Amino acid sequence: MFDVIVAGGSYAGAAAALQLARGRRKVLVIDAGVRRNRFAHSSHGFLTRDGTPPDEIAGIAKAQLLAYPNVTWIEGDAAEASGSNDDFTVAVRGGESHGGRRLVLATGIVDLLPDVPGLVEQWGLSAFHCPYCHGYELDRGQIGVLAVGAHSFHQAMMLPDWGETTYFAGGFAPTAEESAQLAARGARIEATPVASVAAAGDGIAVTLADGREIRLAGLFLAPPTMPASPLAEQLGCETDETMGHRFIRTDAMKATSVAGVFACGDTARMGSSLAFAVADGVMAGSAAHRSMIFAGH
Repeated sequence: MFDVIVAGGSYAGAAAALQLARGRRKVLVIDAGVRRNRFAHSSHGFLTRDGTPPDEIAGIAKAQLLAYPNVTWIEGDAAEASGSNDDFTVAVRGGESHGGRRLVLATGIVDLLPDVPGLVEQWGLSAFHCPYCHGYELDRGQIGVLAVGAHSFHQAMMLPDWGETTYFAGGFAPTAEESAQLAARGARIEATPVASVAAAGDGIAVTLADGREIRLAGLFLAPPTMPASPLAEQLGCETDETMGHRFIRTDAMKATSVAGVFACGDTARMGSSLAFAVADGVMAGSAAHRSMIFAGH
């Protein structure tokens, strides 16, 4: 029996496990190695690691964790979870089941990309979700926003700080007031739907339904997301949904609605970055530790 099982060994999960390891608790990390930023060449915005490849950051985290003799790491998919506080069971797909007193869910999210040919291939390379993570490197070049919902207006209002912006409205045309605000920011509105995208040198080529091609340094969109793992649903954890993003509901201490289950990182918050994930993991790990000391208080 482990004190805590951490499902997901990316930035949030590793940060949670580190707090628990340093609390001298027996920790199991189950990690499938499928990080959201796995397509990106480099990670930005995290102090001391700005510009570092994501795999390198994750590799350092794993190596540092495994220096603690009370940490066990399993490479695999945490496929099923059941039980209750002090007596949880997590089954690894194609492997064994393991027991734990507490669970930390750090299993990430899935981006539900629109059905635009070529977009999947460019995701994380020249098509991005976060301007803070990728905007600076586009060197104030021509950039675009692919509308995927009414909330895309917010992203389009932000982007002119990173470059000359075209808002590909598609089926989400801005209101007259929003159009005026975009114009005041210097953004151009393109109403013709996007037919496809493709790599174009260091950037991306956007082909419109009328055959025109627009070349950009980068394309941004904020697609809907959902938890990547069914564990929270299996355990009965409540979820929230905001602007098409579904995530596990937690309190300020990253505790879910199910006693003994904590959640952190992208799967448990609106807004995502490596720094947010690490901070969430620190909170979830330390809260899980304290819950075993002050149980019932």
